[in-house]
Amino acid sequence: MDNVTPLGGDVYEIDTRMAGYSGITAGYLILGDRPCLVETGTSTSAPIVRDALTSLGVGPDDLATVVVTHIHLDHAGGVGDIAGYYPSAEIVVHEKGARHLVDPSRLMASARMVWGDKLDTLFGTLAATEAARIRALGDTGAIDLGGGRVLSSHYSPGHAKHHVGLLDSFTGDLYVGDAAGVYLPETGDLRPATPPPDFDLQTALDSVALFGALGPQRLLFSHYGPVADVAGTLERSAEELRVWVDLTRQAHAQGMDLDHAVAMVRDRTRERYAALASEGDDADMAEQFEMLSGAPSNVAGILHWLNRVQPDQR
Repeated sequence: MDNVTPLGGDVYEIDTRMAGYSGITAGYLILGDRPCLVETGTSTSAPIVRDALTSLGVGPDDLATVVVTHIHLDHAGGVGDIAGYYPSAEIVVHEKGARHLVDPSRLMASARMVWGDKLDTLFGTLAATEAARIRALGDTGAIDLGGGRVLSSHYSPGHAKHHVGLLDSFTGDLYVGDAAGVYLPETGDLRPATPPPDFDLQTALDSVALFGALGPQRLLFSHYGPVADVAGTLERSAEELRVWVDLTRQAHAQGMDLDHAVAMVRDRTRERYAALASEGDDADMAEQFEMLSGAPSNVAGILHWLNRVQPDQR
C-alpha cells in the first residue's frame, strides 16, 4: 500500500491520512511474534489503519497490543474502533488517560469546545473501550513484543500529563509522541507542541532530557516519521521550547491578549522554519505545520502555564 513504509527491524510506518492529508499523523506497526500498533490515529483514520495492517498480514485475531503515547484525538481517537476490529488486542495507555478511553464523553466535550464543527472532519468521535481490555501504565512499564523483544514505556509529561515515550529494545527506536515536538521531514523543521491545559516548561524539558538519557538509536515522531540525528534533534527540541516560552513570556508581561500574543510570536518565529520563511511558501506545507502545531494552540498553552506560575506578572 502507498501509505505503508518499511523502516527496518520489522517496523512499518503507516500514514493514517488524518482528515485526508498525507504526512500529518503516523501510526507504527511492530511486527513479530506479538504484533503491536503504536498510535491509532483518529477515528476517521481507523479503516485506513486496518487496511494497512491487513496488507502486512495482520488479521483480526493477530494484533496483540495497541499502545498510544497519549490520548489526544490525533493519536488515540481511533482506539475504540481499532479495539473493535481486533478483539484479541490489549489496549495500553498511561494511567492518567485510561478512564478517558473507557468513557470518552468528557474528552470529546473538551475537544468540541476547542475545535467546534471542525472536530468531525479532523478527528471523528472516540468510541468507548471496555475497561477489561485496557492496561494502565505507571511511570514505567513493559509491553511484550515476543521473542525477548520489549517495548518499554517511560512517563514523559509536559506536553500532556498522560504522555509516555516508548523504547524498542531491539531497534533502539524511541516513539516520542508529541513530547519532542512536531517534525516536518520535507523541510527538517522542528516546532514545539505546547497546547493547554497541561503544558509545563520544566516538565517538558525534563521529558526531552529523559529521552536523551534513554540512548535511543532513532526517534519516531507521530508527526512525522523517523529521525536518525537523535542528539541534535533533542537539542533543537529543547531550544524550541525555550524560544516559544521566552517570546510568550514577553507578550504576557506586556499584557497582550491571546490574539496579539499569537501574532507577535508567529512573526518572531517565522524565520526559524523553512516551511514558513519565504514569500513563496508552499501553502500546503504551511497549512500542514499549522494543523500539527498551531501558533494559537502553542501560545495558549504557554499562557495558561504562565498564568498558573506567574499570575501577578502583567
